[in-house]
Amino acid sequence: MNKTIAIIGGGPGGYVAAIRAAQLGAKVTLIEKNSLGGTCLNVGCIPTKALLQSAEALEQVKQAQKFGIQTELQGFDWTTVMKRKDRVVKQLVKGVTGLMKSNQIEILQGSASFIDDQTIEVNAPDGEKVDLQPDQIILATGSKPFIPSIQGLDTYNGWLDSSKALALEELPESMIIIGGGVIGIEFASIFNSFGVEVTIVEEQPEILPAMDQELAGLLRKKLAKAGINFLLGQRVEAVTGNETNVELSLGEDTLCGEKLLVAVGRRSYIEGLGLENTSIQTERQRILVNDHLQTNVPNVYAIGDCTGQNMLAHYASAQGEIAAENALDSHESFDGQVTPGCVYLDPEFAGVGLTEQQATKKGINYRTGKFPLKASGKALAMDKTYGFAKVLVEEETDKLIGVHLLCERATDLITEAACVLQHGGTAEEVIATIHPHPTLSEAFREATLAADHRAIHISN
Repeated sequence: MNKTIAIIGGGPGGYVAAIRAAQLGAKVTLIEKNSLGGTCLNVGCIPTKALLQSAEALEQVKQAQKFGIQTELQGFDWTTVMKRKDRVVKQLVKGVTGLMKSNQIEILQGSASFIDDQTIEVNAPDGEKVDLQPDQIILATGSKPFIPSIQGLDTYNGWLDSSKALALEELPESMIIIGGGVIGIEFASIFNSFGVEVTIVEEQPEILPAMDQELAGLLRKKLAKAGINFLLGQRVEAVTGNETNVELSLGEDTLCGEKLLVAVGRRSYIEGLGLENTSIQTERQRILVNDHLQTNVPNVYAIGDCTGQNMLAHYASAQGEIAAENALDSHESFDGQVTPGCVYLDPEFAGVGLTEQQATKKGINYRTGKFPLKASGKALAMDKTYGFAKVLVEEETDKLIGVHLLCERATDLITEAACVLQHGGTAEEVIATIHPHPTLSEAFREATLAADHRAIHISN
């Protein structure tokens, strides 16, 4: 008899786990209380990228004369921009729904909670309750926006989280964003492109603190030139506001704007799951798992944001495949050390492996190589010469330990670097790989050459 698996959560971790389990012959039930695709597809990765694409199209029209194209910009229609975003999301949700059907996966709409270690109760929207006792359970309940402890934030109802920011029917004249991480920076770029005066308040001394700080600083300068204001090393102490404006207290200074977006990261979402009725171990609002993505209850696995490890959609999807395989008698260990991080701006920013700060902290002896995009023929033809490629090479082994790209299509190019790091590749192996010309991918090879003082298209 085929094993039965229940998966709670239909985001990029859960629905991928469901498909993989079905491929392996299990009878799969996927439980989702909202829309399939989770945060990423509905109110995260996909809709923000759709808006960024509209912003890029607007910028291309503005720059068209540089390329000899005669055109006249007549403005933009925000309503149409938002409708396109919604169409993209709807099409992808429909696609995921189709995948569930083609893989014969049963979808239960409703909220799931544990009655005990082995029993799940699903509460449907119509009030009907269904009890399940599957052979295996995979938890993929995702995350929700983290709300910082700022005085007044609990009484002022006019602030936005990322979901509300994606549903604005009208653009404000100004917006303050608390948080200079990936979410805050991408929203800043979107709204700035459409004429909103944006100010970012970040507690750390630089934006994107988890990424290469040299490149982060370079990106910030580009965004500042585009009109985004930055207040770094500043802590918001209090918030007051009404329907038309908001005021932030920054110690002795105050900052005023029309809208406030709070974007200081996300936290694991495990509320309402009934874990108190089980022996499943948690720590600081996250579910604990071993290398096999298994909880302390042998037939219960957890993946993605609810484990609090690395809150990225592709990380959750990779875990989903491994968890499904292990639930069906495999014994694979999950290794997520080589997971690219991406920021979708102009230029794009992507990194994989160690940053210089992390390598230094670990006491690793390394050398760096850099290649500026202004020396790339393809980048020059595209008029996308801002930024550079950086590689970190371990001295003793010649292995690449980190690659960081600030350039056009960096989020696509980083996959080659991830493959090299995943397989312990060396600088010499990258150099020996013929890269097509003219392409942006040459910048990665040239940066690797530069680490050995062998760069061809820049002086060493």
